[in-house]
Amino acid sequence: QVQLVESGGGLVQAGGSLRLSCSASGRTFHTMGWFRQAPGKEREFVAAIRWIAVTTYYADSVKGRFTIARDDAKKTVYLQMNSLKPEDTAVYYCAAQPTYYSDYITPKNYAYWGQGTQVTVSS
Repeated sequence: QVQLVESGGGLVQAGGSLRLSCSASGRTFHTMGWFRQAPGKEREFVAAIRWIAVTTYYADSVKGRFTIARDDAKKTVYLQMNSLKPEDTAVYYCAAQPTYYSDYITPKNYAYWGQGTQVTVSS
């Protein structure tokens, strides 16, 4: 049974940092990503990592502030978020692609999803 379990969300002041973790079990994945969804908005891509090549991709809105990384031994992917802004407030979701898709931005290309973790950035 495939499971993605997220942790690390919370409340932080603007300019602060948080680190999200997503522990994967049940199978291996080609690509893992982070998405977020704010109230009244569509789910949007944040970052992705190709598991073997360790190639990383970022949304323009987080580039230079967020870093995605993975620990192969722990089967865990991380999202280090620095210089947080109020507009980063959202529920953050971990997602996984079991096979290769060139499109790592579209949510429908991810077969597995975590339960989400709330990140709130106060001004």
